[in-house]
Amino acid sequence: MSAIRTSKLKKTFDEVVAVDDLTITVTEGEIFGLVGPDGAGKTTTMRLLTAIMEPTSGDAWVAGFHVVKEAEAIKERIGYMSQKFGLYPDLSVMENINFYADIYGVPRKGRSKRIDELLAFSNLTPFKQRLAGNLSGGMKQKLGLACALIHTPKVLFLDEPTNGVDPVSRRDFWRILYQLLREKVTIFVSTAYLDEAERCNRLGLIYKGQILALGTPDEVKQIMPGAILEIRVADSRKAYQLLKKELREESVGLFGERIHIVTRDPQKVESEAAKILQDAGIDASAPRPIEPSLEDVFVSVLAEQERSEQAR
Repeated sequence: MSAIRTSKLKKTFDEVVAVDDLTITVTEGEIFGLVGPDGAGKTTTMRLLTAIMEPTSGDAWVAGFHVVKEAEAIKERIGYMSQKFGLYPDLSVMENINFYADIYGVPRKGRSKRIDELLAFSNLTPFKQRLAGNLSGGMKQKLGLACALIHTPKVLFLDEPTNGVDPVSRRDFWRILYQLLREKVTIFVSTAYLDEAERCNRLGLIYKGQILALGTPDEVKQIMPGAILEIRVADSRKAYQLLKKELREESVGLFGERIHIVTRDPQKVESEAAKILQDAGIDASAPRPIEPSLEDVFVSVLAEQERSEQAR
């Protein structure tokens, strides 16, 4: 059964199309990731699905309710953690959670048990009397999540929840999300971190309001146009600039000490790249084909899309 379903959902702001004919289905009890660069339409999509904003056209249903006709019913059944979740820095952890419990109309009877569960769940029990303003970035995100879960929602919306959070806190946050799946909570998360997208059951790659790819991480990797060659080199930035200049027909990406070249003719480009670097006196490993990561797919698909737009 679907927890979220959209049909040709569209949102425009004057001449700008923020979400363009979005049609997706999210199954109950899965983590669905919406992945895209800044300005791709992730936050607008989230606001449409949480009934904060009305679409220009199209339809969407969340937890079985229409986002326009039954907006209030949706708000009772979802949790929403925006990029700037409204924690109150002058209130303690406990006071923030109780504040949101009051907003959601959580009964006083049984509330303490639910709060204790959430504090233990998010490892915040030792900090329940600490002011929210004195928490670290990762702990603030966990508190925001606890506040969004106080009324036991069926669907949880998280808009780039780990943006700016350290790697350890990001890992802890995702551990908590996996625990939520065991409680049959459906999670809709937007992220710009491609390693996080790998953790989702399914994902959608969004660009300029349109879904360019949809499926499991492995399925999305299959849409990769061409093959990938990897070169390891110490002076990677110099090598990257040179290869990008000389291999104009190919997509060249820089990943630390690694350079990835996306090409439809790997044998030809393999020898060309090796010769270009050798002639420039740059010491590098021999180009070798590798399996694409989501980051490779992401970079390649967006580059292909931009080339198509420029050719029009």
